[in-house]
Amino acid sequence: MASAYERKKEPALVRRRLLEHGARLCVEHGVAGLSLQAVADTAGVTKGGLLHHFPTKQALVDAIFDELLQSFEGRVRQLMDADPERFGRFTRAYINATLELLGGEEVVQWSALMMSSVTEPRLKQRWADWLDGQLKQNKQTDSAPALELARHAADGIWLAALLGQGAPPSKALRQALLGLTRKS
Repeated sequence: MASAYERKKEPALVRRRLLEHGARLCVEHGVAGLSLQAVADTAGVTKGGLLHHFPTKQALVDAIFDELLQSFEGRVRQLMDADPERFGRFTRAYINATLELLGGEEVVQWSALMMSSVTEPRLKQRWADWLDGQLKQNKQTDSAPALELARHAADGIWLAALLGQGAPPSKALRQALLGLTRKS
């Protein structure tokens, strides 16, 4: 292995590795059990190198959360852009993006962070702020009680899957849930 003086500096690549290994260790040990030294060791960088990118454990956890949230929001936006029906557009996109997580690569990372948010007020608040912002932005199209019910049902399906209760939702269940988002 080349020494730090001989290796080409690639800060973006190092940051990416730190985020990936940090997320994996969050899954294995929870946010509370995450150690900066363990992240540095598994990513193959010095603790000083990690601290250059993330000066605190909270900064690392926030960056992991931000990355997952940006990915989720991007998927929601993509689904919204493809949906020609205005009424319930955000809710349909939220439901589909949430249920897609169950079969996606990010489900384990999301699971660890969302379960940690129960005991980590800062993560819980960040999620609440994001969702509140989305609901305010989409108030004209997504404030009906049936839409709120559908979003909560999607959250419940996700939580049940996270806790190992039942199989992923069937196509019929998804369609029934999405049916709540259409004007009757």
